[in-house]
Amino acid sequence: MNQKISPIIQASELLTSYKSDNLIIVDVSNGKDAKSNYDVKHLDGALFVDLNTQLAEIKNDLSNGGRHPLPKIENFAKTVSNLGISPKSHIILYDDKNGSNAAARFWWMLKSIGHEKVQVLNGGIQEAEASGYPLSSKIEIRNETELYKVDHWKLGIAEIEEVEKNSQTENHIVIDVRDVERYNGETETIDLIAGHIPGAINVPFTGNLDENGLFLSPDLLKKKYQELFGCVETENIIVHCGSGVTACHTLLAIAYAELEIPKLYVGSWSEWSRNNKAIETKSQNE
Repeated sequence: MNQKISPIIQASELLTSYKSDNLIIVDVSNGKDAKSNYDVKHLDGALFVDLNTQLAEIKNDLSNGGRHPLPKIENFAKTVSNLGISPKSHIILYDDKNGSNAAARFWWMLKSIGHEKVQVLNGGIQEAEASGYPLSSKIEIRNETELYKVDHWKLGIAEIEEVEKNSQTENHIVIDVRDVERYNGETETIDLIAGHIPGAINVPFTGNLDENGLFLSPDLLKKKYQELFGCVETENIIVHCGSGVTACHTLLAIAYAELEIPKLYVGSWSEWSRNNKAIETKSQNE
């Protein structure tokens, strides 16, 4: 029987186990300088994966799937295999934003193809470096492996029609994890229109972290989300963000709390706001 592992790994744990067989570390940092930053400095042994080209399949029309739609499952299988990942691999993911960006997205995608041994590094590269983990600028060698056999996403995914139907329906919850200013419509730094989906509640993903940028304890996260969910069934809970990336940080936090993982609305605000859907800009407290 496989031992269930935590979706979060501490830097101290990684430091004692990073030379283990079947361990693959992946830098999933995102941003215009992510690859060049990786080339200059990454965790020793870590491979690099790109959010925009490998963990998403961005279309010309962003109203169809938003800014980071999922890639075709067969293309993702190739990405996974090109990283040397097999079903037996133990995967450690990190980024430079406390796991709140693409590391959480890659975690969700791997879990969604049924991969069990995958963890996100608590605190990201900064915490690893502070803990004395060796850094490198060398070109890392990928192991060859057979094509990872997958044919569908296994975790819950909500499409725009389901979100519209259930966002204001009793015993359903739609959670918007963006910053409160974006939710309220006070500012919009990425998408074209400010505001939020009518009926969605705002629970910023940053609330999953403590003042040091580390995840709250599983007990605190469990208390937080159990109180939020109440008696609503997991299948009736949808989580979204701007483009389906940082929403995965909240799904990761929920899994860390040992609760069932709700549905992900991948298109998120970037899709919703481009489809002439109803938009609210008022605060929850008004």
